[in-house]
Formats: sequence, C-alpha cells, structure tokens
Amino acid sequence: MKKRLIKMLSLVFILFIIYVYILAIDRIPNSLVLFEGEQFSIKIPIGISIKLKDSDTIETSSTDATQISKNVGKKLLSVSLFDSIALKNVDVDVLPKTTVIPVGNIAGVKLYTSGVLVVGMSEINGQDNKKYKPYENTGIEEGDTIIQINQNEITSTDELIETVNMSKGEDITLKYIHGEETKTCSITPVKTSNNEYKLGLWVRDSAAGVGTVTFYEPSTRTFAALGHGITDIDTNELINISSGEFVTTRILNITKGESGNPGKIQGTVEKQENIGTISKNTKFGIYGIVDNLSTLKIQASKEMQVASRDEIQEGEATILCSLDGEQAKEYKIEITKIYKDNNYDNKSMKIKVIDKTLIDKTGGIIQGMSGSPIIQNGKFIGAITHVLVNNPEEGYAVFGDIMLKQSKVIN
Repeated sequence: MKKRLIKMLSLVFILFIIYVYILAIDRIPNSLVLFEGEQFSIKIPIGISIKLKDSDTIETSSTDATQISKNVGKKLLSVSLFDSIALKNVDVDVLPKTTVIPVGNIAGVKLYTSGVLVVGMSEINGQDNKKYKPYENTGIEEGDTIIQINQNEITSTDELIETVNMSKGEDITLKYIHGEETKTCSITPVKTSNNEYKLGLWVRDSAAGVGTVTFYEPSTRTFAALGHGITDIDTNELINISSGEFVTTRILNITKGESGNPGKIQGTVEKQENIGTISKNTKFGIYGIVDNLSTLKIQASKEMQVASRDEIQEGEATILCSLDGEQAKEYKIEITKIYKDNNYDNKSMKIKVIDKTLIDKTGGIIQGMSGSPIIQNGKFIGAITHVLVNNPEEGYAVFGDIMLKQSKVIN
C-alpha cells in the first residue's frame, strides 16, 4: 500500500513538472520585435536552451536579448530541450533606433469594419404575428462579423439589408468571423408585416469618436494614437477594421471628471480636414499614414528619441495635450509605478496628474486624452491609456517602445 502511494505521488510530481515546462514553453513568444540594443529577457526553466540559429546557446536560465538585439535585421531563435529535442522557433526582428515627434493634438477617428459587426439580437414579429428567432442554433453571437451572404461580400449594413430582402425568405448562407475562426451557417429570413425580410440581428459597419495623436514618425510618415484600441460600445470587442480615416476635430465641450464619473472631450468630425488613413486598430492604439502633415501642427524641432524602459524613472514627467484646438501644451504628471516586464497590455505605468492648471480644467485624465504623449528627460516614454474611475487624477500609460513597435509592424 505504501509503495503504491509513493508511486502515485511520484507520478503526480512528474506530471506537475511536465505541466510547468509546458506552460513555460508556451510563454515563450513565437515572434519578437526588438530595438537595436534593447534589454529584454525571457525566463526559461533549467534544461531549456535558446540559441540563435547557427550560433551558440545564449543562456539556459534566461535569455538576455541584448545579445540578440546587437545587430539590426531578422533572426531566428531555436528553442530546445537539453540541446537535443527541438521545441519551437522564434522569429526575431531587430529594428534600428528611431526618433519620433510627440504630437498631443485631439483628432477625430472614423473606422469602417471588415464586413458588418453583430452588436445585438432580437425577436421578430412575423407576418403571421408569431415571434421568431432566425439566429437561434446558427452559432452566430454578438461580436461576430458577417463578411459574406451566399458568397457575395458584405461591406455595409445597407448591403446586408438589400441582400436579405432579395432572398424572399429562402435559406441563405452566412460566412462570419467568430474570434479568429471563419465559420458558415444557414439562416432563414423572416417576413414581417411590412413585407421586409429580417434576420433578427442588429449590425453596425462604422464607428467614430475623438482621441489624441501620440506621435509622428518622419522616416515612414506613420502616426500612432490613443494608446489603446477602439472597441465596439455594445460588444466591448476590438473592432476589426477594413479602413479608417483620421481627421481634424472641432472641440465642442469639455466635461470635467469627478470621482465615479469620468469626464470627456466632445468634438465633431463633420466638415473637418483629412489627416491620414488608419490601417490598424490594435489593443495598443491605432496606426496609419499621414497624408496631410500640416493638419497635425507639429514642430519638427521637437523630434526626440524613444526612451528604453531602463531609462524611465518614477517621478516627474510631462504630457502633451491640446484642449483648445490650438498648439498642444505641456502639463506635469508623476509616474508612481513602472511595470517594466509588461508586454501584454497597455497598463505599463501608473501615473498621476499633478498640474493644477490641468486639474482645474479637466479634473485630471478624461476621455479623449488617451494617447497624450509622455515626455521625461527630453525623451518620449509613452502615452496615457486609462483613467481610474474613482480618482480621475490617476490612471495608466503604455510604454512608448510598445507603440513604436506596433507602428513598425504596419510597414
């Protein structure tokens, strides 16, 4: 009995060790984007080795990326167990050090989805006065994107309505995106008392709002803004865009933030000038190409380096923000916490507004200020992303290197 117990405990221990190693291997990214000379480490357990292809092992306990990022270019890392069992490869792209021009101007955003986004569902009153739910048992959920009906591409709500009405109640085949999967289903439109055919789905094909331009990168004419992605107000999912426009905005009103009630900047995007085209909506911001540089009102003399994380310090810094539609002004903040190893979300630093002028005007951080660039010791270090609802003077910011890497992925 005792021997059996020892065997069972040994088996449990072995399975636990295997599980730990599987998790550790899974945490090693499939790809890395680094800047030349950037310090970055990947923690790996004993027995796992990572080496540059056709090179010596870097280390067995953790990988020091300063060795990987010594030279610009694309590289391949090989991950193996005991230097003999191949586990995975990691693609590495080492980028040259880059300078940017922090902007801080409020601008308007117009996004157009790839297909139409399902934002809700509701019963339909049929022509026979019965209740119907055509979407039941189809697999379609809120947050999914419909891209085709009967092999015809759907790019707008008008196209969807027209195509469904043309079906005359016959079964139609929908192709839609659910998460990262593309799926198909059959659905039967229901005829209403108005002689229209409905699916019971509420859909949307565009979104608009205002936010702050973070930086302009002169060598590629790219811009970054917001520091966080744009999500649908109904589904809270990141909007999968096909295209977008960045335009100037006219500020209509500023609502001061209070505890429990975040403030906001209200602006209009109607009859405004084009700034550029948006090509990517990510959890670290929106990115694209500047078409009309004069609309950004930037100062070329303000071009500066992007700070590495090791250069960022707790203590005083400034943000750039334009609250009157004119040139962006600097306001004092304090960096209270730095999450140096955070590469997974846009809460890299905790910050606090200490500038009395800004607090008097906005109460601290308000909606529309997301993307306001942060400067410390003459270098761009990041951008505001979130406000703490219970204290509008405090919030979070994302590292500048993360945003710059996202902008480089576009090109």
